Amino acid sequence: MPRQRRNGRESMRLVSPLLKRVVYPGLSKAGYLRHVVQTAPTVLTYHGVLPAEYKVVDPKLDGNLVSLKSFRDQLQFLQDRYNIISPKEFLHWCQGSCELPARSVLLTCDDGLRNCFYDMLALLQEFEIQCLFFVTGASLSQAPTMLWYEQLYLMILAAHEDFTIELAETGERFQVSRSTKHSAWWELVKKLSQYDPERRKRLLETIRMQLGLGENWDAKYTEDPALSRRFLLLNRSELKQLAASGACIGAHTLSHPLLSQSSAEVAWNEISESKLALDRLLGQETWALAYPFGGSTSVTLREIEMAERAGFRAAFMNVVEGPPGVSNFSLPRVHVTADMSLADLEARISGFHRSLRRLFASASLRAVESNA
Repeated sequence: MPRQRRNGRESMRLVSPLLKRVVYPGLSKAGYLRHVVQTAPTVLTYHGVLPAEYKVVDPKLDGNLVSLKSFRDQLQFLQDRYNIISPKEFLHWCQGSCELPARSVLLTCDDGLRNCFYDMLALLQEFEIQCLFFVTGASLSQAPTMLWYEQLYLMILAAHEDFTIELAETGERFQVSRSTKHSAWWELVKKLSQYDPERRKRLLETIRMQLGLGENWDAKYTEDPALSRRFLLLNRSELKQLAASGACIGAHTLSHPLLSQSSAEVAWNEISESKLALDRLLGQETWALAYPFGGSTSVTLREIEMAERAGFRAAFMNVVEGPPGVSNFSLPRVHVTADMSLADLEARISGFHRSLRRLFASASLRAVESNA
């Protein structure tokens, strides 16, 4: 099966330009995609928007956020062609207490970056659309902070020469060159996800010093208005204002680790304490959880069981293909990225893109079996 999935993904990657530029636009224009019947509402996940005056720092880092123009165009497109439902309606559907209209779509947004409040919210209110925002435990503090893995990425980018990172606590050594920065970053994300937030913070400080970066290396990200809205997380006051606007708030764990790499104790604390802390701050039930990173390698059956045991009523992946047997605690989502056109978005909402992936995976499996 792993080989099948790899072959299927490779096949999709090769034909993807043709699909995005020719096939999906043609099907969308003909109206075919919006008439594909979905048995369940489609859930979209955003990771925020890029402030109008922001200049892209790194395509890989910023590719998860959409421009303000794209976000406006997508909201108009969805409002014209689909039935956008509220988080409360989605919860009632999960509990089996209501039916939803055909082509229902729920909007969600992960991470709780400041642009959610200062840039996204105004557009959502203009279109009278509700969104389910998932925030980390960092937003319970008044001090402005970054997502730790983005902070790590920015530190690695700031080191222009080849370098070595040594983690004395783990006995590990990472040789990093210009061409291996991204892969080294991801390996470090997996390693640092093993630890609780305080220990991870100490290790990040060790890495900063080894890279020769000053204590205020990140000052521009807090002082520049556009950079701060792109990289800083909502603080306690901003989160309370977002909730007061009528937005629904969900949990995104305490510190956004790769949960599958964490010990059972750390993973349970990340999931359960994030709910309790938000319940206390906002004075209401936090019913939804979004798993950090949210892919099949970052979420296992262990985390799914923990989400249910912690008292959540629903938990979301960040992909359309999660662990076997979709339940209310492994709900799939369509991840909206910066390079996604409206036709590409509609192909994913309709499930057509997923069907093609399965078709290519099945064809790859048959080819493997015939050559066995």
